[in-house]
Amino acid sequence: MVRFLSCSNLIQEVTMKRFILSLLFLLIFADSSFAGVTVLGGLTREMTLIPGDKFEGTIQLLNKGEDAAHVKVFQTDYIFYADGQTFYNEPGITPRSNAGWLSISPSRITIPAKETASLYYEVNVPGQVDLKGTYWSVVMIEPVADSSTRKVEEQDGKVALGLQTVIRYAVQIITNIGETGNSSIRLIGNKLINYEGKIIFQSDIENTGERWLSPFVWAELYNKDGIYIGRFESDRKRIFPTCSVRHHLDLTNVPKGQYTALLIIDNGDDRVFGANYQMRLE
Repeated sequence: MVRFLSCSNLIQEVTMKRFILSLLFLLIFADSSFAGVTVLGGLTREMTLIPGDKFEGTIQLLNKGEDAAHVKVFQTDYIFYADGQTFYNEPGITPRSNAGWLSISPSRITIPAKETASLYYEVNVPGQVDLKGTYWSVVMIEPVADSSTRKVEEQDGKVALGLQTVIRYAVQIITNIGETGNSSIRLIGNKLINYEGKIIFQSDIENTGERWLSPFVWAELYNKDGIYIGRFESDRKRIFPTCSVRHHLDLTNVPKGQYTALLIIDNGDDRVFGANYQMRLE
């Protein structure tokens, strides 16, 4: 059994010396290859611009297969939440979508076997002086199946059934408006759970600011006598404004007892957020 005895309701902002840490980020939407096609250069395109700026770029596709590959290209918005919900809305619906700033061509492309092809995109930032923070959307790339290669012949007395798997992947187009926009987070849920035989401290974090964040998240545990037990870390996750993520901190090897947990959320800048929790492991 694991349970909270009590927890703090407010996040306290703590000023600390900035930690010098190397940044490593890879956000995967889906497998980066399908039907022999691979996206080159990763699944994120990020740029820092100012109102009125223009940026041009390419997305390179490699067809590693033995046959020509056909793909279609389209745009969507993208938002996600700590409870696992993910939405690929119509482009331009979400408040911080940059889909309307983005044009991409071609919308369909055929890539010969063992060759590469390019998608061209252009970002035109509006001249609005009140723009600040991070704006984003995604470019979806999806295979177009060749139905002639997937025929199923009917036979007397039998039902003809064909199964076709379609995999698509998304390339993020992220636009930061200069160094503007505030950074802010909110804890929206914390609890201890038993998950696959492990004791997990689950923490849900929402980005309430105007710029994307990828904070370091960890808990420092102290026993009832105030003795330091250890530091328990979670993987870093990118959080866009208005979105939220769920962090898992593994406490499986912590002995039974009552503890104080100091949860730390470090943006990687001069501000660090923290909250105290009382918990009992039984």
